[in-house]
Amino acid sequence: MKTNLTQLAVPAGVVGVVLLLVVPLPAAVLDVLIVTNIALSLVVLLTSMYVKKPLDFSVFPSLLLVLTLFRLGLNVASTRLVLRDGYAGNVIDAFGHYVVGGSLVIGLVIFLILVVIQFAVITNGAGRVAEVGARFTLDAMPGKQMAIDADLNSGLIDEDEARRRRREVAAEADFYGAMDGGSKFVKGDAIAGIIITVINLLGGFAVGMLQMGMSAGDAINRFSLLTVGDGLVSQIPALLMSVSTGLIVTRATAEADMGTAASTQLTQSRTALLIAGSAAIGLALVPGMPKLPFMLVGTLLLVVAQRIKASQARDEAAAQTAQGTEVAAPANADTPEALIEQMRVPALEILLAPDLVDLVGSGGDADLLARVRGLRRKIALELGIVVPPVRTRDSVDLPRSTYVVKISGVEVGRGEAPAGRLLALGDDLGGLSGAAVVEPVFGLAGKWIPAELRHSAELLGATVVDRVSVLITHLGAIIDANAPRLLSREDVRVLVEGVKAVNPAVVDELVPGLLSLGEVQRVLQGLLAERVAVRDLGRIFEALTLRAKTSTDPEGLVEAARGGLGPALAVPYANNGVLRVLTLDPALEHALVEAIRPAEGGAQLLLEPTRMDGLLTSLRRRVAEAEAGGHQVVLVCAPTLRAPLRRTVVLSLPALPVLSYSEVTGAGLQIETVGVVTDAHAIAA
Repeated sequence: MKTNLTQLAVPAGVVGVVLLLVVPLPAAVLDVLIVTNIALSLVVLLTSMYVKKPLDFSVFPSLLLVLTLFRLGLNVASTRLVLRDGYAGNVIDAFGHYVVGGSLVIGLVIFLILVVIQFAVITNGAGRVAEVGARFTLDAMPGKQMAIDADLNSGLIDEDEARRRRREVAAEADFYGAMDGGSKFVKGDAIAGIIITVINLLGGFAVGMLQMGMSAGDAINRFSLLTVGDGLVSQIPALLMSVSTGLIVTRATAEADMGTAASTQLTQSRTALLIAGSAAIGLALVPGMPKLPFMLVGTLLLVVAQRIKASQARDEAAAQTAQGTEVAAPANADTPEALIEQMRVPALEILLAPDLVDLVGSGGDADLLARVRGLRRKIALELGIVVPPVRTRDSVDLPRSTYVVKISGVEVGRGEAPAGRLLALGDDLGGLSGAAVVEPVFGLAGKWIPAELRHSAELLGATVVDRVSVLITHLGAIIDANAPRLLSREDVRVLVEGVKAVNPAVVDELVPGLLSLGEVQRVLQGLLAERVAVRDLGRIFEALTLRAKTSTDPEGLVEAARGGLGPALAVPYANNGVLRVLTLDPALEHALVEAIRPAEGGAQLLLEPTRMDGLLTSLRRRVAEAEAGGHQVVLVCAPTLRAPLRRTVVLSLPALPVLSYSEVTGAGLQIETVGVVTDAHAIAA
């Protein structure tokens, strides 16, 4: 019931405003409506002061229009009563006689002052701010959308958060656009107030003299004071709405309401308060100046400054106490426990040159630690492993602008990220200043350009990347390539416990009855080495359970796990439902199967060196032809040949996936053969 009344309140109010324009009202009802108008305007003003950001009061533009229409309707209703009866209720009568002391001149002066304040000061300023805010908000929309997409791609936010942010960006643009138009309502209302008052003055003078036979003095005394009272009653809520408009359009996003933010920021400088208080007391000493007001205000400012000093002293003492507690803890730094902690080698570490320390803790998208957290989440969702915490520290041994990535204390990657520069990637960068470099992940040509040349680089068609994104992309590629090394025994235990929580039967049957954690770790590392995600651990463990009952050969377990994943292995390499493959000539495939020999690290292909070189050369040609056509390809072969062939191919083409026939069938994909590697090609090579 309450919801229905709330939904009907505004439409009913708008209909009532329209009726005000045509239906005469009793004076008592008009009094209630005038008081309601003033109260609503005051509520809107206070609400605009207590919101933390403009979008929290997104209904304001529409509310501004409705209240402006309501106020104009009251003007029409009050004008009708004034001209018809010479009386428009107690509220207007009180404003016309008591507030301005019954003086027409005083009333007109106050009315004109209110109009000047509203029209020339507040309305003009609010309109200009609303116009600029709308323009800047619309201009910033593409950049904000790109920032949201970048956060989504880097894993900092999920799809739901991205959609929420996009809705907020769109709502912000709509709000400032509406406020740009809403400010025109306020300006028009001020102009209408002047015109209506002038019309009422002339109309009241004419009615009094022509219709009621009054003298000029009596007509002015009776009707003009009521008209001025009506104008004041209208202009006061209009002024409140103008101030509300100015507060909304000048309000920046903050973490607190306006009162809290203003008091906090105005008292942040003790020196400013001391100077202001001393100046006020100094003015009190000037001959002829009133002593009491200046002394009172100056003393108040000095007291506030003194309280700020005491508060700052307490905060500093608390901070020193906390720091002392933290420092006292490691006083026994040579204990075995402390030494063991210092000896521990981090699994993953980023070393930064001293001039790159600003990347840490800078906030927002430029905060390296926040981006690393997002990257860990993204890799967990894609590969199914939890990347160990990344230790970040500075190193004075590194050259300027250099960063190094280490795994278990061994350097695995190095790059540059000069301060104040952006990486521009493209073919035509000759017109841009900066040192030419090669992007560390994809090997693309680029330049580190000054940040102010970003727009120029984008006009040239270059892709511009910030420093943190370069480092995070490099780190992601390193983690992806070294995922098997990063998967520790403890990580496997955590993963197994996670599966056990939802599928206890398969874990109880597999670990430790059939396989140990070390053997499970080896299988998962084998899958990760071929960039196979291990997210579906339940299915992998089911396949391992069946295989381990007959054999615990590592290679056989890995192939069994791949079989458990089935067609899901081929889907990541498909494009629009089409999987493009390279196949082996049947005669060559048969010869390769015959060349398989068991070895300690798994089955190997024992071929003559010349034939092996020819096979790899032919395969490289086929892959290059496919890539020239814009296709990503996989090599397919018999299941028994897949593992040893993969060990051979990875030496020359580490990024080429090798799948078996059973892995590419059954996924509902369209198979398109783009090349065949034949024995003739191998021999010719």
